Amino acid sequence: MKKYKVGYTAGGFDLFHVGHLNLLERCKQMCDYLIVGVCDDDYVKNIKHKEPVFKEDERVRILNALKCVDRAELVNFEITDDKMFALKKFHFDVLFSGDDWKGSERYNKTEADFSKVGVSIEYLPYTKGISSTDIKKKI
Repeated sequence: MKKYKVGYTAGGFDLFHVGHLNLLERCKQMCDYLIVGVCDDDYVKNIKHKEPVFKEDERVRILNALKCVDRAELVNFEITDDKMFALKKFHFDVLFSGDDWKGSERYNKTEADFSKVGVSIEYLPYTKGISSTDIKKKI
């Protein structure tokens, strides 16, 4: 039996690479059902200040094709920015996030909010040596 029933993570997932796959496989190892929020093109352009290489519907399709992902769905700024909105939409019992967020003001608040409703946060390490930004530079 896995530690959690429903897990949730979100990201842009542009230029899908092995680091993304490693993250999603780690998430799936800890939960029975994994939901992945895919940030819409507006979020990628206006918040991350990057031009997406692949359109939002293509990124959702790629993630839905992975056996470690049970459901991928497009998410807007509100759901991406406020994890309580994500919780209301997806009803998960664990949020998976990169370990670079641990201890940040934003995630300390999220941890406090989640503790009141019995939801956990698992911080996972990024795969070293690979990133979409580095891939874009090489291309």
